[in-house]
Amino acid sequence: MRIATGLLAAATLTGTTACSASDQPAHAKAQATVAASTRPVETFTPLLQQDLPNVKGKTFTSAIVAFPPNASALPHRHGQAFVYAYVLEGTVRSQLDGKPVTTYHQGENWVEQPGAHHVLTENTSRTRPAKLLVVFVSDTGAKLKVDDPKS
Repeated sequence: MRIATGLLAAATLTGTTACSASDQPAHAKAQATVAASTRPVETFTPLLQQDLPNVKGKTFTSAIVAFPPNASALPHRHGQAFVYAYVLEGTVRSQLDGKPVTTYHQGENWVEQPGAHHVLTENTSRTRPAKLLVVFVSDTGAKLKVDDPKS
């Protein structure tokens, strides 16, 4: 509960300068499975979605993203949302376009600026799951995740 409260406060402050993208997105209302080639896929389980009372047109969404062993996500974007990710369990390898590949362990975190291209997200373990707490500050009504078109 403390983490969620702290994240809401941080997201509210950040939302005034670096957000955009979401108005009760459909995939924030029910669990969704995201496709990723032939490897296992991640699941998105929403926790809380609320319009920010002091930032008109912005929505705060928190979710758990679970990666089974060896799972990866397709390259994607989060529109103009500001994204915060915290590793709750396991180890996740991540790369944003133009940045080096980085490995994050339990207790570590990162942010993605609006418009960032997330080219790699994967669980590094073939035997243990990984789990993220992900927070979005987005435009009300915008999609939270859009996979790259297939080539």
